[in-house]
Amino acid sequence: MIELLAALALFVALHSIPAVPSVRSKLVAAMGRPSYFGVYSLVSLAALGWVFHAALMVDYIPLWDTAPWQAHMTFLAAPLGVFFVLAGLCSVNPLSISVRQGEKAGAIVTITRHPVLWGFLFWSAGHLVPNGDLRSLILFGGFALFSLGGIPMIEKRVRKRLGSGWAEATARTSSIPFAALLSGKVRPAFDAPMLVAAALTGLITWWLLAGGHAALFGADPMLYM
Repeated sequence: MIELLAALALFVALHSIPAVPSVRSKLVAAMGRPSYFGVYSLVSLAALGWVFHAALMVDYIPLWDTAPWQAHMTFLAAPLGVFFVLAGLCSVNPLSISVRQGEKAGAIVTITRHPVLWGFLFWSAGHLVPNGDLRSLILFGGFALFSLGGIPMIEKRVRKRLGSGWAEATARTSSIPFAALLSGKVRPAFDAPMLVAAALTGLITWWLLAGGHAALFGADPMLYM
């Protein structure tokens, strides 16, 4: 349990770096933008791998009864979360987390201006309910809280950076997923990053259901269908 908490603490600390502009700018200036994102991505993946490894070492302690219907939440929420994360990272998004620079936001921003954080939230919530044990509560609950807490922090930072331009920049988007579309503020839109993210999500989901999830985490999702 201590190792899991330590791994989660490291993961949160690493992903707090982009939220501190002064620290991020110094690292980018010292390493160069491509090198910074390359090293940062590798270290983040290593930290994420440590989190899952530590979680698998924790004993199973049940907290609530599970039911077969709960597994359907994972089949719905997890792929949606993966799509949001991939589309968000691949798209230009000056209003939130992205690995691409530019002024014109990608089409995913018409759904929400924080696709990466909402994606992690959907993915983690989809895994939390069907598991019902202490290990999952700490792991997926921790990811969910981190995602939820990150949204107002980024909103505050970007609002301060844009100043009077905030209203114009957010006129055709929303923080809550699909709110801008449902309100009629913006029409549905698609672009190459979204199509690539959809294709990758389909491939990843197929591979996980075909045995990849069982190989990585020792649990076959198909057994719960």
